[in-house]
Amino acid sequence: MLSDALKKSIRKIHQHVADNLSDYKPRKGQNYLVAEIAKTLSGQYHRTQRICVMEAGTGTGKSLAYCLGALPYALSKNQKLVISTATVALQEQLIEKELPFFAKHSGLEFKFDLVKGRNRYICAQKLAMALEDAPSQLEFIPLSTTPLSDMEKKCLQQLQQAYQKNQWAGDRDSWADTIPDAVWHVIVSDKHACQRQLNGHQHCPFHQARNRLNQMDVLVVNHSLLLADLDLGGGTILPEPANCIYVIDEAHHLPQITRDFSSASGTVKGTMELLEKLSKFNQKLANAISSQRAIGLNFKLADALNDSQALLKKVRDFLNEQTFEYNDDNVYRFSDGELPQTLQLLSKDLNETSSLVMKHLRKMHEALTQDLSDGDVQSHVAEPILAESGVYLQRVENFNKLWHNLTHSSQSTPHARWLKQLEYKNSNDHLLADCPIEVGFYLKDKLWHECAGAVLCSATLTALGTFDHFAFEAGLVAEEGVKYLKVPSPFDYPAQATLHLPKVSCEPTDKAFTQMLIDCLPDFIEPAQGNLILFSSYWQMGEVAKGLRAKGLSLLIQGEASREALLNLHKTKIDGGNGSILMGTQGLSEGLDLPGNYLTNLIITKLPFAVPTSPVEEAQAEYVQKRGGNAFLSITVPDASKKLVQSCGRLLRKEQDSGRIVILDRRLISKRYGKAMLDSLPPFKRQIDY
Repeated sequence: MLSDALKKSIRKIHQHVADNLSDYKPRKGQNYLVAEIAKTLSGQYHRTQRICVMEAGTGTGKSLAYCLGALPYALSKNQKLVISTATVALQEQLIEKELPFFAKHSGLEFKFDLVKGRNRYICAQKLAMALEDAPSQLEFIPLSTTPLSDMEKKCLQQLQQAYQKNQWAGDRDSWADTIPDAVWHVIVSDKHACQRQLNGHQHCPFHQARNRLNQMDVLVVNHSLLLADLDLGGGTILPEPANCIYVIDEAHHLPQITRDFSSASGTVKGTMELLEKLSKFNQKLANAISSQRAIGLNFKLADALNDSQALLKKVRDFLNEQTFEYNDDNVYRFSDGELPQTLQLLSKDLNETSSLVMKHLRKMHEALTQDLSDGDVQSHVAEPILAESGVYLQRVENFNKLWHNLTHSSQSTPHARWLKQLEYKNSNDHLLADCPIEVGFYLKDKLWHECAGAVLCSATLTALGTFDHFAFEAGLVAEEGVKYLKVPSPFDYPAQATLHLPKVSCEPTDKAFTQMLIDCLPDFIEPAQGNLILFSSYWQMGEVAKGLRAKGLSLLIQGEASREALLNLHKTKIDGGNGSILMGTQGLSEGLDLPGNYLTNLIITKLPFAVPTSPVEEAQAEYVQKRGGNAFLSITVPDASKKLVQSCGRLLRKEQDSGRIVILDRRLISKRYGKAMLDSLPPFKRQIDY
């Protein structure tokens, strides 16, 4: 239960914050969220499972709500507050604005930091060695044969000098310019070579960042890093889940990111080439190890590599002999995720042999690491070999993950599995891929059942008015104690915006729709205002852009410049008293903040239905239909409904904003599902032309 002392503390903190916000307005919805979050985390609704799922409309102030509701409780229990986001923009907002303000004005004493993955940091040893003998350094990138260009070498020198003079912290994000991938791959930290126990690595930026982690009360991470920690059992990268309260902001992205994280893929010939290189490296690694153990491990690794290569040749020959019906993208999807029997048996064997390759390579790597730590091998000899070995280990882990995933039955936990034909060195290669269709069970086992508490929040978690779709995807269906909250935005929607559905000549399913957009869009564009036109496909946007430019309209098109450059140009035009027409697809329908005059006229050309052309979407639809469901109504429509709400959410960002939304897709009123989608939108003033 929430103690009286904690209630009093939260009220006091809230008052501190309110007194220091110049434009603060008491918000009933925000107060409700604070109270419900605190009650949930204190066990008022369920003794052990303390999970709150909240949809909070734009302007509710959800970040302040979860700081007020969760942080005082976490501090009182000596637990960490882990805030996980899907986008860098929100991370930056939390670290640079929200948390510093809260720390300064709440009266609470707490420390916070941004936690980034290892691959965002350099290895100081690699950086120091990188320019000693550049050609040899490239040898420890097994799949790279291209030497660094003069420009890339100059970049490397600049990085090295800046780091040595303490003018750069050693992470990719704090370098003012772009670091080319070829350069970064040479100096990036990796878990196998850059180890804390080695003297030369104790002061590497990654380990210094991790040392600070234990002193922090609030950790800001992204969903991928959170999943990486859970995949390792929890408590490896981040604190133990049982000692953490998680705030999953932008939670609507979590199921998809979990699906991507759990996926695996690999090419056949490309992997064969990798194993061939590893076979040659095996002896080099063995020669560097001082102990006699290296001899036995060397032979065991050689045997496992030979077995894996022989099996991959069988896979290559089998795939070459088949007459799969590939689609226009050279993809063949295995129905129901079921592989041919021959491939099933080969997958099982490759899972075993790749596990042995990984096991023996890891033991050899650990033996050399121990030699270096004991002083039996000199640093300049061991470090380059460990770096090379570390890259091979990462590649072999990916190799094993694919064949391990392919051995799992697709009946209990459905998987999408497919084959893609590729060109490889003037011949053909095959890419095999595996992706789980449902990931709710994973989140349930790894996160919801392990954490001290969780708050999931977003402006769009419901679909067609309920949390059912999200709860299913996130593994929260039938879980006891989960509290669902839907808090409307404080905006006065009918007074601030009009939703206009004009009468147009055809629907998006008609071939004439694209030409109709070219003909009618000038009637709805406001030349002197801030306009945003959203499309569902790049192709259609391109065709319409050509047609509108032929009519003399000046357009800012997504993809013709960077997102940042486009938005800056758009704002400059508006600030100069001119109008601007910005055109984009899904990338501009979420996370885009154009308050005030920057956006007053939003045009949505078409309902954002996903076309089930990817193997994963096709497999999802197939799985639902096999169970007697309707994939369009149970997956496609709810997803489109959420995306439509997100798109409409671009117009009003602040309580003083106003404008118009025009939707040119008549299916909102002509189709049965349209009414439910229309009713899911905020209560804008409606103008429907019949």
